[in-house]
Amino acid sequence: MSARVALVLVSHSRQLADGVAELAAQMAPGVRIFAAGGTDSGELGTSYDRVLEAVTAGLSAAGGVVVLADLGSAILTVESVLEVLEEGPEKVVLADAPFVEGAVAAAVTAHGSGTVAEVLDSAEHAGGTFAVREPKAPHSPVDDAGDVAQRTVVVRNPLGLHARPAAVLARLIAGLDAAVTINGANGASVLEIMKLGATGGQGLVLSATGPAAEQAIDVVATAIEGGFGEV
Repeated sequence: MSARVALVLVSHSRQLADGVAELAAQMAPGVRIFAAGGTDSGELGTSYDRVLEAVTAGLSAAGGVVVLADLGSAILTVESVLEVLEEGPEKVVLADAPFVEGAVAAAVTAHGSGTVAEVLDSAEHAGGTFAVREPKAPHSPVDDAGDVAQRTVVVRNPLGLHARPAAVLARLIAGLDAAVTINGANGASVLEIMKLGATGGQGLVLSATGPAAEQAIDVVATAIEGGFGEV
């Protein structure tokens, strides 16, 4: 299934926009990502025409667009573009999110066929992923009703749950009919998985709730123990 939401990344630097787009695309290859960095002449700054072109292309490609911008004047440029578009916030929206982390989180959610609202929420919550905060119960997108399953698995690939396998796991878990946590972290969040810093040989506790909890544990355990093609 094609992603329903495209991303537009607006930066003062063309290299930065292109680089973040490349990173996000590696995490979510099924998502259309448009970089709108720099001015028309290639200098630092933002271009109204480049942003408008990127947003229009995103709407054409996916029907919905979430935009991320890096600095204040880039945000003003995006807001100017959104003012002339007929689409409302259910179709195109500017995220109040960190540029890199927000783009990665948004891309993974979009890859899982998330709506504009869901992709926006992922981007805007990415900012707190690496912050120091009080422990809290892991977020569960599935109601408590249903089975509960738990299993301990060992990370087989030597490099552990770095960016690529974390993205693979997050996409996989987002499509399951169960809420899955890995060592208490939300398994549907690539940034939460990366935050674990799990290395090769480390044991992980998988927990799942929901109608397909046992099946979800089987799928996730198989993916982790399979080594993500790195063994």
